[in-house]
Amino acid sequence: MTKGTVHMAVYDTLADWEVGHAIAHLRNGAAHRESGGFDVVTVGLTRDPVETMGGVRVMPDITLGDLHPTDSRMLILAGAASWDAEPALLAPFARMARAFLAAEVPVAAICGATAGLAREGLLDDCVHTSAADGYLAATGYAGAEHYRDADAVTDGNLITAGPTAPVAFAREIFGRLNTYEPRVLDAWYRLFAAGDPSAFAVLAAAGHSAQDGDRAQ
Repeated sequence: MTKGTVHMAVYDTLADWEVGHAIAHLRNGAAHRESGGFDVVTVGLTRDPVETMGGVRVMPDITLGDLHPTDSRMLILAGAASWDAEPALLAPFARMARAFLAAEVPVAAICGATAGLAREGLLDDCVHTSAADGYLAATGYAGAEHYRDADAVTDGNLITAGPTAPVAFAREIFGRLNTYEPRVLDAWYRLFAAGDPSAFAVLAAAGHSAQDGDRAQ
């Protein structure tokens, strides 16, 4: 038994480091001892393998055409050089994000993926962040007044983050999916963002020491 399925888009030049914390801990059942973790399903434009920035080859589990918001708990969009170099290529993922939000299913986007959402008009009316305000302004979007200079921001069903904030991005994802109770989520963030040794004790007391604390004591 799992808590449902989270879908992660995969495409060439995907920035590996931006989603690692999020998907590893979502899938890890230690955070959900009674019902297991989340299934993480990868989604490609096709079933052909893609290659990340780190040179990891990923075979998509399903294609974008097979993805339906009602089958998902969240869509995660990582950054990639392609979001800027070939925006039309990845635009279908931004359009899928629109469908998810219309169905009231959360979307989490980091780095270049936020530019894709901006081009789709999805950041025009919500509070958001990205790599920098000027980066999004270059897309010509109409939401500059809603930009916030923060590591990660959640506004309703939309999560955005900058490229240097993968841990804060994961924190917002966990919070939106109710992965941890607030006290444990705060400890998780303090441990992985700042190496706070006192945070490990909180995780250990909550029963997450081996997996979620990554044996960091």
